[in-house]
Amino acid sequence: MLQNIRDNSQGWIAKTIIGLIVMLMAFTGFDAIVQSTSNSRNAAEVNGEEITLDSLNAAVDMQRRQLIQQFGKDFDASLLDDKLLRNAALDSLVERTLLLQGAKDAGMAVSDAALDQMIVQLPVFQVEGKFDAARFDQVLQQQGFTRMQFRERLKQDVLISQLQAALAGSNFVTDAELDAFVRLDKQTRDFASLTLPADSKAIELTDEEVKAYYDEHADQFMSVEQVVIEYVELKKEAFFAQAEASDEELQALYQKEIANLAEQRHAAHILLEVNDKQSDEQAKAKLEEAAKRLQAGEDFAVLAKELSQDPGSADNGGDLGFAGPGVYDPEFEKALYALNKGEVSAPVRSEFGWHLIKLLDVQAPEVPSFDSLKAKLEREIKAQQVEQRFVEAAKDLEEASFEASDLAQPAQELGLQVQTSGAFGREGGEGVAANRQVVQAAFSPEVLEDGANSGAIELDPDTTLVLRVKEHKKPTLLPLETVAAGIRETLARKKAGEAAKAEGEALLAQLREGGASGKEWKVVEAATRSQEGVEPVVLQALFRMAKPADGKPSYAGVALNNGDYVVLRLDGVGQAKAELSAEEKTSYRRFLASRAGQQDFAAYREQLKEQADIERF
Repeated sequence: MLQNIRDNSQGWIAKTIIGLIVMLMAFTGFDAIVQSTSNSRNAAEVNGEEITLDSLNAAVDMQRRQLIQQFGKDFDASLLDDKLLRNAALDSLVERTLLLQGAKDAGMAVSDAALDQMIVQLPVFQVEGKFDAARFDQVLQQQGFTRMQFRERLKQDVLISQLQAALAGSNFVTDAELDAFVRLDKQTRDFASLTLPADSKAIELTDEEVKAYYDEHADQFMSVEQVVIEYVELKKEAFFAQAEASDEELQALYQKEIANLAEQRHAAHILLEVNDKQSDEQAKAKLEEAAKRLQAGEDFAVLAKELSQDPGSADNGGDLGFAGPGVYDPEFEKALYALNKGEVSAPVRSEFGWHLIKLLDVQAPEVPSFDSLKAKLEREIKAQQVEQRFVEAAKDLEEASFEASDLAQPAQELGLQVQTSGAFGREGGEGVAANRQVVQAAFSPEVLEDGANSGAIELDPDTTLVLRVKEHKKPTLLPLETVAAGIRETLARKKAGEAAKAEGEALLAQLREGGASGKEWKVVEAATRSQEGVEPVVLQALFRMAKPADGKPSYAGVALNNGDYVVLRLDGVGQAKAELSAEEKTSYRRFLASRAGQQDFAAYREQLKEQADIERF
């Protein structure tokens, strides 16, 4: 065969193909090939700045996690459309990148010290009113952030907020604009209304009308398409009975567990920052002077309140609370762990400035007994074995199901039971049919039409199943007698609404010609835009009506959702006479400025998008 290939490579066909490839490369260049390869790990490029696939995947995961937290633990995550999530996440990343570029171009920045101050002051990271490092790590873990990722995210949020505030802050409201808006908002209307009820009970319908509606709208009276499925369910919990944990494994894991327990150190510090107002030498010299004052007997907490430039701890005498290894800056931590209780360090330089550190207390770790941890350790050891066996069994189940014409054989091979669901439609049902993945698999063409077994479906991390359709109940037209009552109700309501509207429009024409209604109107004087007791849709129509002219009222009509028709008579337009207080004027001014600022910021975002070079891969 190799000889045949070698011989054919010398022929005219091979030479022609090679010639075409050379020509293609000549026209498109190596750049196209290189670019295709270089963009394989990118989702988009915004003005030359890359948005990686890793960033996109992280944004999608965050969106999914936030939605699950928002809707609760019982929310079916399979309902989320991955394509929609990815598109929304990428749109958000592109816009975020553009705004950050805009903030950078505007010269905006935020210091590390300012970020630290924000973090320690966030209530979500505090326990009993103080920043708690353990709580900080716990919240970040729940949100899927590392410390550095959170700091970068917070920094970006601050920059975007600065940009938005700068645009919004540039807006102002003139006195004329304020007065015009207040006059419009405080406008009142004197009006009267006449309601023509839609009386569905007065409508008489023939059997022919009902039958005609039934025939014309047959697609509305179809039974729901349903399936009954058979399924084989594989549960991780069933494998624990087969797993074992030896005494040696338990002891080894116990020693590893207690070895990770670290003592907590209670620190206090005095921080002097290094910035454009204070050089490195000046900060260190001031701190050395503070160290002399401490040696002379002054109190550390009092001195911290006086000198420390750490807003998160200065008011508390520099108290940072208890923390374990890995929390502080490496140089800070090195100095802290070199101290004995009550000692104060020499000046220490970190990325935040110069510190004097005092060790207030040391809290030794509480070492639990082996017996108190034995059940937990045994579970962990078995879980590792079970995880491997479960993955292998799930793979075996999928392969056996793929090769089988039904589920009896795979179930027998794995010692499982074939179960049957109740009938359910495309909207789902009870039990396993409540899971969206199960519903999608059951109604997929391969399973529903071709009669194949599904692939392995992960209901949750501990449960996997395979299914097939046992029975397919196709939609059928429901008998007329089953739906006749509903049709009569629908038609009666519709005809009653049409009759009320026709009566109302005829009355409007009569009134506009100068005629009288002959009915009693409901009069309301000085109605405001939020008038109680008046339907919102009526208020909207009322405040859209033209002012009465030549001493004659104006008329309009509006249909309500229940079919009633309301005829409106606008008698006059007035103005609320109450004078605005200074506080109310300030509130109006802020509202108008904020609204204008939001509009400007939205326009700025659109401008960035229009002017940007955005490429999605």
